[in-house]
Amino acid sequence: MALERNGHRTWLKWHRGRIQPLDAEFGPARISLGMRLGASVEIDLTAHAGGGFAVLHDETLERSTTGSGRVRDTQPDALRQLFLRDGSGAATDQNVMLLSDLAALVAGETAHPDAVLQLDMKDTSATITPADIDAFVRDVAPVARHMLLSGGDPVAIAALSEAIPELGIGHDPCHDAVMLDLLRGGDYRRFVADALAASPRSTMIYLDHRLVLAAADRGENLAARFQDAGRKVDAYTIREIGPDTRPLVERLLALKVDQVTTDDALALSAAFAG
Repeated sequence: MALERNGHRTWLKWHRGRIQPLDAEFGPARISLGMRLGASVEIDLTAHAGGGFAVLHDETLERSTTGSGRVRDTQPDALRQLFLRDGSGAATDQNVMLLSDLAALVAGETAHPDAVLQLDMKDTSATITPADIDAFVRDVAPVARHMLLSGGDPVAIAALSEAIPELGIGHDPCHDAVMLDLLRGGDYRRFVADALAASPRSTMIYLDHRLVLAAADRGENLAARFQDAGRKVDAYTIREIGPDTRPLVERLLALKVDQVTTDDALALSAAFAG
């Protein structure tokens, strides 16, 4: 799914593996569909107790699964017995996946050449263990050509990706303190330089869409600055599609961001179809 303006194509990324808000986060059926269609799909990784990662966003299990407690304290076999909840909170018949399950799903698909699966790392270098790194390399290396590893901790990303040179890298420099400083009138050019220096291998930069638009209000096109440095730019996250959504997204398209992350790719695509 993509939107085009003035010869520039902007992809719509499926946030947390969903194409619409009622979908379960990280449901294997949706991820599989995205890979076949050539979509850009994002999933999150959180470390579990067995050395490795679960395909989950939160540190705890209650919101998105039928389980309870911390993901880090839960063994992988126990995680696999849990079911995902959909957007209404109802339990589904889809089990929680581990990273190894996700890798097997991707390996078993006839993935479209354009398909990209973004692995967004929720743990940091302070919490990732050597066993986690070993498991990550074992799981991801065989299917790395379809994946991109992202996160806000470049040290963690470097440690995980060092043994997988073909794995794409993304960087999110929009930490809360940095965002607050910039929105209060901070130095956008310094922000770009710092982001590039922090993650020199990155090919994609993830920017909060509010920051992109605030910079534009001050005459700064952050997308263009990162693109001039050879990076692509993702603006995140468009959550609900309503009357104000199209003008907002039109501004992002005018700035020529390469990708827009959304919880409702179906509705956003439909809003621009007419």
